[in-house]
Amino acid sequence: MDRHAGRCTVIRPRLSFMQIWNMCCGLFGVQIVWGLQNANTSRIFQTLGADVDELAILWIAAPITGLLVQPIIGYLSDRTWTPLGRRRPYLLGGAILTAIALFAMPNAPTLWTASVMLWVLTASVNIAMEPFRALVADTLPEEQRAQGFAMQVFFIGAGAVFACALPWILTHWFGMSSRGEPHMLAQSVRLAFYIGGAFVLAAVAWTVFTTPERPPASLAADAWGPPPHTVPSAEGAASLIRGGIFWMTGGAAVALVAAWVRYEREVYVVAAIAVAFGLAQLATVWRRRRGHSALGMLEIVEDILHMPDVLRRLAIVQFFTWFGLFAMWIYTIPAVAARHYGTTDPGSAAYNAGADWVGVLFAGYNGVAAVMALALPRIGARIGKRITHATCLALGALGLAGFLLIDDPRLLWIPIIGIGCAWASILSIPYALLADAVPVHKTGVYMGIHNMFLVLPQLVAATVLGPLVGHGFGGQAIFAIALAAGCLMLAALCALAIPRPASQHG
Repeated sequence: MDRHAGRCTVIRPRLSFMQIWNMCCGLFGVQIVWGLQNANTSRIFQTLGADVDELAILWIAAPITGLLVQPIIGYLSDRTWTPLGRRRPYLLGGAILTAIALFAMPNAPTLWTASVMLWVLTASVNIAMEPFRALVADTLPEEQRAQGFAMQVFFIGAGAVFACALPWILTHWFGMSSRGEPHMLAQSVRLAFYIGGAFVLAAVAWTVFTTPERPPASLAADAWGPPPHTVPSAEGAASLIRGGIFWMTGGAAVALVAAWVRYEREVYVVAAIAVAFGLAQLATVWRRRRGHSALGMLEIVEDILHMPDVLRRLAIVQFFTWFGLFAMWIYTIPAVAARHYGTTDPGSAAYNAGADWVGVLFAGYNGVAAVMALALPRIGARIGKRITHATCLALGALGLAGFLLIDDPRLLWIPIIGIGCAWASILSIPYALLADAVPVHKTGVYMGIHNMFLVLPQLVAATVLGPLVGHGFGGQAIFAIALAAGCLMLAALCALAIPRPASQHG
């Protein structure tokens, strides 16, 4: 028994290298999906006629679906048990839906259709991705979790390398055209999406059918943490009421100001989400006061109120981190095309050459991340997880700044090294910190809540980046990359304020 830090746990069996490998390899397929989406969505939209200042709002599907899907899937999987276990049914179902969406999206005939397919694709891949984090936390003992999350980053990096480079490989190695007919996607990009669909099914199925899950009785034996919050304290209820009024009032105020100044339509999406979150907090208090012991998915609202301090501090770090990453994913292709290839015409050969090179660069930072992830557990054990994370984020900021300072596109692989170090840490260290800080019976929902703090900054970015780039930056996408660099540096500074667990130094 382990009573460290108030816990009473049953020691979990250590897993072999191959067992951890099998558990994590499904993320190879999942990350192929994200790699194809991140490297090619702006290309698809611009091919179908989108202007550069419209890209951010078209990308808004990614943060909104993540905001809604991940905590819900986490909540449901915490309460599921089937012959496949509790996490694996969502892994497999999400993979099947994702493969279908991958086959459909590159054939979208209009900008509207492509936007809808992005919603479907992003929702599906979120279903498949969210349980992977909880599966590691469920299965591995605490001393192996850093290794488990690092192994996930290895597969994420490998999958992204494959996905980002795939259109370039199909063009340069197999002679497929990188230019399509007017308003048609290139043959190499379409085939890349088809290959991705096959790989996500195969990789996730491998994890599902080779990785057993611990039954609920075994997990309950080493559960720890506060008792279920069926009756909120007066202070907690007052906090929810204040929060609900604040979010509703703030959302309404934002909508009114947007209507008054005739601001961009995406602001109303943020306002509506704020109002809905406020209503959810008031509904939670109302149901508790009427004696309801079960809230269903409204319990997520209470879980947010009771989340550990580590998660609160991580939320700040993740805001700046993912705002910067979202800007990078949206604007790197148009920025490199304009800054390094001298064109803003998505139908030109120079633009497509720049887009293919960005795919290779994105593959490069994911490859660096795959290698760096294997070293992070030892580095973190020596200097502490939070210092390691801050250092890696600072390297990422310097890497993004390199896109402004380097003129020769062939030398852009140099800043990619810093971005890769940051990406390795972003995908592993926060999850290791969180897995050690949350009660085991709420691992899924807290992993989902944590992922809300990844998608909220992307939603804000999708709202403000379009007008900012179109008006504030004069349509020059390279300045969005500069903004991304500044955000990652702020995230690095905030990472130093994450509380240190009692068993760690730094």
